[in-house]
Amino acid sequence: HFAQLAELGIEPTNKVRFAWWSAEESGLIGSQFYVDSLSKRELKNIALNLNFDMVGSPNYVRFVYDGDASDTDSLASTGSGVVEDVFLDYFASQGLPSEPTAFDGRSDYDAFISVGIPAGGLFTGAEGIKTPEEAAVYGGTAGIAYDPCYHQACDTIANLSTQALDEMSDAAAHATLTFAQTKSAVEGTDKGKALGHGDSQGSKLRR
Repeated sequence: HFAQLAELGIEPTNKVRFAWWSAEESGLIGSQFYVDSLSKRELKNIALNLNFDMVGSPNYVRFVYDGDASDTDSLASTGSGVVEDVFLDYFASQGLPSEPTAFDGRSDYDAFISVGIPAGGLFTGAEGIKTPEEAAVYGGTAGIAYDPCYHQACDTIANLSTQALDEMSDAAAHATLTFAQTKSAVEGTDKGKALGHGDSQGSKLRR
């Protein structure tokens, strides 16, 4: 990501910080420690968090976090609908279907939305079972997990879909560049701890 931005000669309007969290499987420890260590000013300077945890599942679906909780029983996260819309618009522009997935507290976005920082991201599925309807849209095999090797010894470098990884990484790059270059905040945070204010329902980036 760093190399691509530099190679393209892009000077972001907003700072972009790339983070690889430790101890996610042990209780989101790394990301929680990071957020807990931030000062009030540092919290306010974080406009949003993009979360990409499992984006190459072999029996994948293109899941987008349901930031405005309009389609799932998602954790409340004011402002995150703006982030969701960027991914939905991107996939629509590419003619690629996607599905909503809930903020359920199982990944590193949790520490951010808990302090009012909008978040969003992508997911290709873990131990959940692919439905016949999903298989009809995305291919793969209904009745088995999105990742049959999830948390098992067979989860090696060979256990992935390169097509999923390509599609999702393109979407991740698009969203990263979109938010890096926008000249105004994501509107939506109502807790007074992060950038922006207002209602996430149907809100858009102000340019």
